[in-house]
Amino acid sequence: MPCRSSEELDGLVREAKKVTKHGKVANYIPALQKGNRDDLSVAIYHADGTCLSAGDIEQKITLQSISKVLSLALALMDCGEECVFNKVGYEPTGDPFNSIIKLETNHSRKPLNPMINAGALAVTHLIKGVNVEERLERLISFIRDLAGHNVITYSLEVAQSEFETAFLNRSLCYYMKQDGIIDEDVEDLLDLYTKQCAIEMDCLDLARIGLVFAMNGFDPVREKQIIPVEVARLCKTFMVTCGMYNASGEFAIRVGIPAKSGVSGGIMGAVRNRFGIGIFGPALDEKGNSIGGIEFLEMLSKRYELSIF
Repeated sequence: MPCRSSEELDGLVREAKKVTKHGKVANYIPALQKGNRDDLSVAIYHADGTCLSAGDIEQKITLQSISKVLSLALALMDCGEECVFNKVGYEPTGDPFNSIIKLETNHSRKPLNPMINAGALAVTHLIKGVNVEERLERLISFIRDLAGHNVITYSLEVAQSEFETAFLNRSLCYYMKQDGIIDEDVEDLLDLYTKQCAIEMDCLDLARIGLVFAMNGFDPVREKQIIPVEVARLCKTFMVTCGMYNASGEFAIRVGIPAKSGVSGGIMGAVRNRFGIGIFGPALDEKGNSIGGIEFLEMLSKRYELSIF
């Protein structure tokens, strides 16, 4: 579906782009270094099927940590809440998303929440299927259904780049395997997880998925319940408490909408019963969030009083 531009949205994006010069493109995953620091694109998908956009919304984004919300939804649908939260906790953390320290110091030994890397790996471990290929296909099919877009796939280049440099994630996996949080081959899990993070789409797809979460798992365009209401509620709660890495508290105060970011510069937002938001801005702040994307969301939230608090 084509999106129409609006003078007001264009103005907000132009204003937000002024801060991108203060950010840096992710460099610890080599394939992500190709991002243009000055890019900032936004799509807003409304419940009535209309869409507004600014910037190059057809540019592809790999989901990276945004995929954690989607794998969590699928794992909850596959296994149920009790099973999932036997492997991972509910609590936010002030540590970086890739920290290993809480696995050692937390008395339960399980990751604190599904939005940090350790927790996301434990959740991906629970996706059902006989092998990596079947599990990945189930996840991609689920994401295609959420986006209403049947050609979504993953970037082989980004997946390979992440797999070859996933030394810290390997450490997290082996640590969890020692404590019985995961029990599969570590290389298989990393193969699945890096491909999950490399699933790519454009801002419109991302906004469309955000809309489904905004509508409590219901796709208003196709009039279809894709995610159970309780699963959507759980996912949005984690987006509020943990979705913006260890800047989630400040983001809740300044913006106050459920959102999840990724180090590719993507942000998915969900404004309850109103619209979904898809953002791509590769320039990151020191916490790993799109610096222009956060600036845009703060202005949008203040102007339209979107905070849930």
